Amino acid sequence: MLILGIESSCDETAASVIKDCRDIRSSVISTQIEEHKKYGGVVPEIASRRHCENILGVVKKALYDADITADDLDGVAVTYAPGLIGALLVGVSFAKALAMSAGKPLIPVHHIAGHIATNYLTYPDLEPPYLCLVASGGHSHIIEVISYTKFRVIGRTRDDAAGECFDKCARAMGFPYPGGVHIDNAAKIGDPGAFKLPHPAVAGNEFDFSFSGLKTSVINMLHNAEQKGAEINKNDLAASLQGTIAEILTDHTIRAAQSLGYKKIALAGGVSANTGVRAALSSACQKHGFECYMPEKSLCGDNGAMIACQGSYNLLAGIIADESLNAAATLSIEDI
Repeated sequence: MLILGIESSCDETAASVIKDCRDIRSSVISTQIEEHKKYGGVVPEIASRRHCENILGVVKKALYDADITADDLDGVAVTYAPGLIGALLVGVSFAKALAMSAGKPLIPVHHIAGHIATNYLTYPDLEPPYLCLVASGGHSHIIEVISYTKFRVIGRTRDDAAGECFDKCARAMGFPYPGGVHIDNAAKIGDPGAFKLPHPAVAGNEFDFSFSGLKTSVINMLHNAEQKGAEINKNDLAASLQGTIAEILTDHTIRAAQSLGYKKIALAGGVSANTGVRAALSSACQKHGFECYMPEKSLCGDNGAMIACQGSYNLLAGIIADESLNAAATLSIEDI
């Protein structure tokens, strides 16, 4: 079975061909990071325009690298939610046209489900059920993976996502966009115990997250120091911030696993590339006797392979769409 996956939910135009659910035959990514860097973040209108310019070439190269044509495909999978609506519409429109012209099934894929699927590409023997922590610039979820196509949200952020907290604090510290990688690098030479930062809690669900207060605390600390003409060691602050976020994500996930009786825990999303988060979750899983799964770092960011992989399982489950498929900026993974 050969599935083409198309991803355009934010600022990466990506396409990949997957064989038999887990074998990556090609993976092509066109990133816009350099263009958005001067604005300090993704500009939705620019992102949409670049997707329009890049998507044909990216898909052509993915098919070429896999040494196939559209006629050889068994389906065309595409991210349809959630994400930047203009960016999503480019991918959905292209996938619909390609699927219709080639006479292939159109397979809708939820972006978060795609991130979870990166673990199948890294671990050939991994199967549901298990618990997955999904952390990125736009999402922070603890998800019960009941089957390849059925999910239940156990916890979620009430405000900012973990990756958003990293990026906005990084900007306040003077690091360029995207800030997460610079926080990670600085943290490696900083003291994680130098600053005592808050661990915000929320009422109603013990597994939900809140990162807004943590972000505000760091930004206020920097502003106050600037007003007083005081120096703050950015390496120490980066290490303290990274350690705090890693502790929060890990603590909630471990407690959720214990509450639900899971022994397998996976990590996914852009923040899964963060060395502090990976180390904290791996150490906690080892301490409690849990199996721990983390995607290869090359698969942590947005890519077409994760969409093709999840699309393969969706097709096997009979989850397909027709030409009425539309993009959605927000959609719970439980509603797919």
